Amino acid sequence: MNRENAIAILNEFISNKNLFRHMLAVESAMRFYANIYHEDEEKWAITGLLHDFDYERHPTMDKHPQDGAIILRERGVSEEIVFAILSHANHTGVPRDTLLRKVLFACDEITGLVIAVALVRPSKSLYDLTANSVKKKWKNNQFAAGANREEIAEGAQALDLDLWQHVENVIQAMRKVAPELGLDGKENQ
Repeated sequence: MNRENAIAILNEFISNKNLFRHMLAVESAMRFYANIYHEDEEKWAITGLLHDFDYERHPTMDKHPQDGAIILRERGVSEEIVFAILSHANHTGVPRDTLLRKVLFACDEITGLVIAVALVRPSKSLYDLTANSVKKKWKNNQFAAGANREEIAEGAQALDLDLWQHVENVIQAMRKVAPELGLDGKENQ
């Protein structure tokens, strides 16, 4: 599986622009951490890119990502990637016992919160966003209510990272794809 094939899967299964952007954000965070941990950047990026590919078709816990795993296997995606994707959802019971699995879990929820904070800033940009900006919104559970703060904290802890350092890492990673995410401050000009 290469990035071109992964993007083809996304194009086949996803019509929601924001869901597509979420997967690009997780891909960028996975690339960042692959480099930090000296792991296979492409494998980690593809894992991030594909982790929610089936969410539009299977938005319920009894289907996502389990039914998506079947499709990925049919498409020749490695078991390592499939199991990492299965592990990002607590309800599957697949343990997060590898670094790849831990990092995917750690990057999933936090990207949504980072995007939400960037979108309410006057600049609508990741380039001037800091971890402190995210920290200010953290305690307001009504803000970006879909971003599970408990899981975000659990993800950082699993990586033995300070939560706010993790947030800063993810912001840095996402800056590399800010235009594709519509978070470079230019989309609303």
